[in-house]
Amino acid sequence: MNDNNLIIFSGNSNIPLAEKICNYLDMPMGGAKVKRFSDGEIQIEINDNVRLKNVFVIQSTCSPVNDNLVELLLMTDAFKRASASRITAVIPYYGYARQDRKVAPRVPISAKLVADLLTVAGLDRVITMDLHAGQIQGFFDIPVDNLFATPVILEYIRMNFANDELVIISPDAGGVERARALAKRLKADLAIIDKRRDAPNEAKAMAVIGDVSGKVAIIFDDMADTAGTLTEAAGAIMESGAKEVHACVSHPVLSGPAVDRIMNSALKSVVVTDTIPLAENASACDKIKILTVAELVGEAIIRSHKGDSVTSLFV
Repeated sequence: MNDNNLIIFSGNSNIPLAEKICNYLDMPMGGAKVKRFSDGEIQIEINDNVRLKNVFVIQSTCSPVNDNLVELLLMTDAFKRASASRITAVIPYYGYARQDRKVAPRVPISAKLVADLLTVAGLDRVITMDLHAGQIQGFFDIPVDNLFATPVILEYIRMNFANDELVIISPDAGGVERARALAKRLKADLAIIDKRRDAPNEAKAMAVIGDVSGKVAIIFDDMADTAGTLTEAAGAIMESGAKEVHACVSHPVLSGPAVDRIMNSALKSVVVTDTIPLAENASACDKIKILTVAELVGEAIIRSHKGDSVTSLFV
């Protein structure tokens, strides 16, 4: 893509995805130095002229979440002060999204606070993917395009599984709409896990609602953090008579004991996207397979830049 008014930068959080996106767009990545002062403060220096340019900065706010978030804020401020015409943050994984409401007294709504910080920093638009809750778009006072990894996952499932023996599993009640949409497009059955959560990152699958006997089950969720939900659900599904069980998730957070749990679980495979770069132990895990969303995000960038509709990117 040859357009001198478009320029793409990346923070440190997900350079591999940013490079794939630039390859898809057939354009170089903008130069930026992201360094640290001796006390840990982040120092940003933009090497390219961005005056009157349409700037896209790719940065997942994944671990280390706070460092990556501050990087994004400072880069946005740098672009604004360098007179960029428009600044769009491409945030494949939006950190703090799980804290989107008050679930107990005297707790923050962190997803809203982060949205305010990004807006005040000077962003004009946000492109993100598979928000934990779609209503987070309303926390922003600027336009938000919430893409879905479903087209990429859908293609993978169609190429690797027979539709007549599939059942799509929602790991909890909150993910039913997401799982139902995938099941509908695959013409597959739908089942739900009834789980009880005693504390954050601790889940216990209690029962499978729906028929999974003799079928290939695919658990479909937006993220896997400690993988407690996935592994407990996989065990319950196999106990209910499923032939085998797989998982497809958009965001591979995979913190703490996640990889060990996956290795020792009934899961035959866990398919993830590259919205978050995998840690070394996750990359070495034979059960974990990576799909790229670079073309999907790259197409969204092109259409946003040209002012075209992104509707057809949604499945």
